[in-house]
Amino acid sequence: MIRRCMILLAALAILSPLAQADDEEGFVSMFNGKDLTGWEGKPGGWWVEDGVIMSQSTKEKPCVKHHYLMYRGAEPRDFVMRLKYRVVGGNSGIQFRSKELDGWDTRGYQADIEAGKQWTGCLFQHVRGGVVMRGHRAIHHADGTSEVVKVADPTELQAKVNAEDWNDYEIISKGSEITLKINGITMAEVDDQSPKFACGAGVIALQMHPGPPMVIQFKDLRIKVLDEKTE
Repeated sequence: MIRRCMILLAALAILSPLAQADDEEGFVSMFNGKDLTGWEGKPGGWWVEDGVIMSQSTKEKPCVKHHYLMYRGAEPRDFVMRLKYRVVGGNSGIQFRSKELDGWDTRGYQADIEAGKQWTGCLFQHVRGGVVMRGHRAIHHADGTSEVVKVADPTELQAKVNAEDWNDYEIISKGSEITLKINGITMAEVDDQSPKFACGAGVIALQMHPGPPMVIQFKDLRIKVLDEKTE
């Protein structure tokens, strides 16, 4: 019996790296770990430090208007994006399927991030606010009606988020369906069929938010584009 267990553990040790490699198949890096090549943002608003993309506001140098760091490698509709983030104070997010505006601004979907306990893991959109909140699955029908079902406790999901430490964020965007995961746990899901508000292909961007002093950091950004067609 002991010998069987040892054989099983040895097999798992061999298979686990392969499984992890398969899980990352098709992904390409979005960040070289050295500088902002492939990205554009407000001059002086973003920089790379110790292999990390970051932005910061202080009492002496506050952020008075939100701005975004734009990814220039792709503007997909259907994709899977993975990254690590750390936030200390304030609010941030990952913008996607978005329209780029003047002044380093965007409008579209945002996988939300904050130091507080309301918005992390929610899908936000400027014109609608919360498209779907943490712990819920929503269907926004083409006729304007919506169905929202609570599938997990938002407070329990929040407890899975590492405060002021690194977290894994995954955005899965396929057709009308979007899933947000943090640390491997599904936070929110939506099937957005709205002809008025649903977003097609568009820019991906990282947010710096105005308000109290804060730091936002990103690393290990990678993406698997599933469909590059625009709408």
